Amino acid sequence: MVFFGALLVLTEIIFIPGTTLIGLLGLLFTALGVYYAYQVLEAGTAHWVFGGTVVVNGILLVIGFKSGIWNRFSLKETNSGGTFDNRLDGLEVGQEGVTRSDCKPFGKALFGENIYEVKSEDGFIPTNTRIRINRIENNKIIIKQ
Repeated sequence: MVFFGALLVLTEIIFIPGTTLIGLLGLLFTALGVYYAYQVLEAGTAHWVFGGTVVVNGILLVIGFKSGIWNRFSLKETNSGGTFDNRLDGLEVGQEGVTRSDCKPFGKALFGENIYEVKSEDGFIPTNTRIRINRIENNKIIIKQ
């Protein structure tokens, strides 16, 4: 049972790292094997089984970390690029439009031929009211009546 547990731990470390289930089963079988050794064998022999189990599992852990298997899971590159969001292209501060829904404070407004989600700086603005863009920040269109 100890051997089978160590084999499962080795499988977890080298072949399928990150699943955790196989490693936990390996530790469970190893612990059950040591428990069984203390139940069946003499105390001195059971101590040797326990010590051997600790040494073998420690060696397997060292082999697992030195094998470089964890390098496959670590991120080596950083994302230095950005994104371009063209949803607000063609909109400028001061541009006039008409609300298409009540803005309380969020609503819809028509600028040119496109409808955009807008936020009213003044609070409530009823439908079909002439408005203008006061500012654009963080892809939000802030309007005034």
